Amino acid sequence: MHQTAILKAPYFDPIAARERLTAFWQDGGVASEMRNKALNELKNLKSVGRAAAESQLRADGNGRRCAEGLSLMQDDIIRLIYDFAVTHVYRAQNPSSAERMAIVATGGYGRGLLAPGSDIDLLFLLPYKQTAWGESVAEYILYFLWDLGYKVGHATRTVEQCLRYAKTDLIIRTSLLDARCILGDEELFQHMRTRLWQSIESGSPRDFIDAKLKERDQRHDRSGASRYRVEPNIKDGKGGLRDLHTLHWLATYLNPGLTYDEFVQTGLLSSAEYSTYRRCEDFLWTVRCHLHFLAGKAEERLTFDLQPEMAARLRYRNRGGLIAAERFMKHYFLVAKDVGDLTRTVSSSLEVKQLKSVPGLDTILSTLTWRSRNKLASTSEFRIENNRITVKKDDAFRTNPTNLIRLFTLAERYKVQLHPDVIRLARASLKLVDDKLRQDAEANRLFLDLLTSRTNSENSLRDMNEAGILGRFIPDFGRVVSMMQFNMYHHYTVDEHLIRAVGILSDIENGRLSDELPLSTEIISDIQNRRALYVAVFLHDVAKGREEDHSTAGATVAREIGPRLGLTPPAVETVAWLIEHHLVMSQFAQSRDISDPRTIQDFASIVQSPERLKLLVLLTVADIRAVGPGIWNGWKGQLLRGLYYETEPLLAGGHTKVARSTQIRVAQDKLRKALGDWSGDERETLIARHRPAYWLRTDTARQVENAWLMRTPLTLASPLAYDVKTDDFAALTELTIYTKDNPKLLALLAGVCAATGANIVSAQISTTTDGMALDVLSLQKVYSSDEETDRAHRIARLASEVLRGERDLKALLADRRKPKSVLSAFTVRTQVIIDNSLSDEHTVIEVNGLDRPGLLFDITAAIAGLDLDISSAHVATFGEKAVDVFYVTDFRKQKITKEPHKHRAREKILAAMQHGSS
Repeated sequence: MHQTAILKAPYFDPIAARERLTAFWQDGGVASEMRNKALNELKNLKSVGRAAAESQLRADGNGRRCAEGLSLMQDDIIRLIYDFAVTHVYRAQNPSSAERMAIVATGGYGRGLLAPGSDIDLLFLLPYKQTAWGESVAEYILYFLWDLGYKVGHATRTVEQCLRYAKTDLIIRTSLLDARCILGDEELFQHMRTRLWQSIESGSPRDFIDAKLKERDQRHDRSGASRYRVEPNIKDGKGGLRDLHTLHWLATYLNPGLTYDEFVQTGLLSSAEYSTYRRCEDFLWTVRCHLHFLAGKAEERLTFDLQPEMAARLRYRNRGGLIAAERFMKHYFLVAKDVGDLTRTVSSSLEVKQLKSVPGLDTILSTLTWRSRNKLASTSEFRIENNRITVKKDDAFRTNPTNLIRLFTLAERYKVQLHPDVIRLARASLKLVDDKLRQDAEANRLFLDLLTSRTNSENSLRDMNEAGILGRFIPDFGRVVSMMQFNMYHHYTVDEHLIRAVGILSDIENGRLSDELPLSTEIISDIQNRRALYVAVFLHDVAKGREEDHSTAGATVAREIGPRLGLTPPAVETVAWLIEHHLVMSQFAQSRDISDPRTIQDFASIVQSPERLKLLVLLTVADIRAVGPGIWNGWKGQLLRGLYYETEPLLAGGHTKVARSTQIRVAQDKLRKALGDWSGDERETLIARHRPAYWLRTDTARQVENAWLMRTPLTLASPLAYDVKTDDFAALTELTIYTKDNPKLLALLAGVCAATGANIVSAQISTTTDGMALDVLSLQKVYSSDEETDRAHRIARLASEVLRGERDLKALLADRRKPKSVLSAFTVRTQVIIDNSLSDEHTVIEVNGLDRPGLLFDITAAIAGLDLDISSAHVATFGEKAVDVFYVTDFRKQKITKEPHKHRAREKILAAMQHGSS
């Protein structure tokens, strides 16, 4: 079969290029014209070379070879510019000893590796005695590179300046570790290198090592503290290329002149670990080069919109319940995990060797703990030294595989870290985690003790996972290790999410989240099934990535694993029930009208007992908070608390259903009392204006506020009255609008909110018997209270202007309708569900689809166009997916029951979602 030939690095003939540049000068003419000709020639060479590099990358998939080729091409371009400058532009007739220089590549470019969009780091190394010639040549080269479109990090220094700056600046010292002479005075360069290494060898490496590891930690914090973020930074993120660079710098600093093939000689990595290092580096360079070519710039984040194309370039396919992008990202996270293992091993080795500052013992280590450690040292196969646990003999795991589980329980109990030697030994012993160990009663007891630790087992579970033992001991957990979900809602891989959820549950139990989670903190001390709850939290998403619904499949997994862990049959069923229903409470809280009695009855029929209700609250809170930063907020907490407080009396048997007429009469009497300063006629007129539903879902305090608002006289100039309240704890800004009723009022308000960037999370709509509307919009709070209040005032003023016809709503929305580019990467099934079984008085319309600016406006405008009244709206977004639920009636205040009417409503809403409202 004929194959297209791929041009190998350096991608063009530098000798032929030099001859063409010389010809431009020989042709004569104005200097600027000759420079332009040379610039165009080099632009063409750069373009051809980059295209060849990308073609080679796509053909052989070798990112390191691509980076090496681009570095070689860059060397040639710099050599051509230098030659053009010193031969034709700044030619020295009788060069003195001062008219010489070395052009030096530093940083990654110095290592001979260059990504397509990387900066070019250059050092123009000059002798002690300088002339204008050196600075002129350096300036000429820089301007040429800038005109070619390169980003150049540069410095012009003497040898003494390099050494002086390297002593005080960690970044400069690090960049010089990889310095490489591209061209020029090799003797000058070698003099600088020799002096640099003499300076390094005469000092202590500890300060450099501590500084580089601190720099690494700060970099991780900036790019996201977890290596399992689903849009990772492949360069600076945890588990990225920079972590490998850090290992290289540490090894190089300890062993000047070290080459890649001599890496193992440092003793920091074993031969097998070094093979892992090279494999990870090759993969990350391949991803990085593809990423730069895809984005057309130095993009280091694997964003959602780039992941599908990246998966296609690397030839991943949909398989095993995972789409191609998810399979690619799972591979990425497995590599990031390996990088993390290497980083932790090297860091631990340095600490043990006391080259890295040893952290002080944890302040919680009391004398009793110290005595317990001594007892451990005298009675077990483990010992603790320098705050790290290790085995006494190298055959400790082989002679008793249960010790592979015991290692982590002891580390958790004594609050010590793992010794690097024991980590290596554990990884080398993974084959010992077999079916026999999985069925071992002692091993399972130890694991359950670890999982349900009274302190916090999160870090120990993570260590166990990253050592590879957790996924082998619990194979179903192993299936979700490094598994990502291709959506914008989940921020972490599935395994990291589960471990974080366990940590959050422990934080709740230990009172560390009492201010944020008062209900959860209160009820966790009353639960009877503590161990079952921890197991459920640990396993709730363990069946992700399967064809079957993960909640149902997860319950099956729990019934298989529970007995093995030593749980009683009732506890196993509790775990299975919790996993099967772990999404139910959040769905009811965020998408159903809690003020509708049918909602509470339906939820109570699922939960059935107060104990299950408490367990479900705790699992739901831990699950949502472990999804990622910014997902949990006070509004979600308020919804869950409201659902709990409404349901708990019904399940506890203390609730007796009061007739609606009695509830309404009691509510009206409370308002009469609260409005004691009003005249009797005013009170009765106000009470007569409200419909029955208003009294059932509005508390007395809100009724009083609304009463005063409804006293405001409305005119053509002021067609609405409004009130604003902010709630920091619930993270809400509440905007109440009082105006003349209009079928399109909610759509108008939704449009104005969209135009101002405000996010509606719920809406309560009330209409009076005399044709007025009282709408309460709950807006997600993102600013300070003062800023939120100002924004709510702007929304109200803008709504008033639209009502008066002074502003065009569609024009206001025009700019906001442009979807975020990242959303184009996702496909969300558009769905409209019309259900009459969820409420006794309303038809419930649930709308699912891809979120976008103005979506709520389009949906509510379509509903208004159907002559339907919206009683309440519940708006939720899960990353890229919008789930909006509306309680509606027709113009006769009846449900929509006829199939033709339901079909028309469904089609019109679908059309509005896809094409916008007309």
